[in-house]
Amino acid sequence: MSIVTLSDRGVRSVTTFGSVNAGSMVFIKKLTASSSSTLSFVDGSSSVVLDNTYKEYLFTFNNIHPSASTGFTFNMSTDSGSNYNVTKTTTFFRPYHSESGDSALGYVSSADLAQSTAFQLISGNNLSNDNDSGLSGKLILFNPSSTTFVKHFISTVNYQGDDYSINPYVAGYGNTTSAVDAIQFKMESGTIDAGDICLYGIL
Repeated sequence: MSIVTLSDRGVRSVTTFGSVNAGSMVFIKKLTASSSSTLSFVDGSSSVVLDNTYKEYLFTFNNIHPSASTGFTFNMSTDSGSNYNVTKTTTFFRPYHSESGDSALGYVSSADLAQSTAFQLISGNNLSNDNDSGLSGKLILFNPSSTTFVKHFISTVNYQGDDYSINPYVAGYGNTTSAVDAIQFKMESGTIDAGDICLYGIL
């Protein structure tokens, strides 16, 4: 008898209990910011793996704090970090709720990209640099080593902007069939004052 199971990793059909591999996260690398202009994960450099070892890669952001109120961004590379300029088409929408009770949900056309090589905003451009402020969340990159398909990604974060809790959702694709082998994170202006980014491979 076949049993069909549903999970966040898709539909699986099994014939015996216990035969479903639920997958696992494999820690690869942690980068800790200290007034850093950029944080870069380059395949084959400093123990970073970003190749066909995994079909899915997860980046987690923990208390990213900017030196100035600005936006947190990322870009991809197909030449081992010599250039971070992959052409991207993306979407960006954002719910927020203020300490005074104001709230809204809307699409932010000024933060999306249409066939652009620019760095993509992960936050809005108002990530606060107050001492108690920061950004946490994640970015998922799918099958970056493929030489057949474009490179899909999804990001969700939460951060404090002035007196607002802001929760942007960003998704899109790098419009390249070349293998993506490096990712770089930086602020639109100033530096990443503190915080860490961890990279995991998903089995």
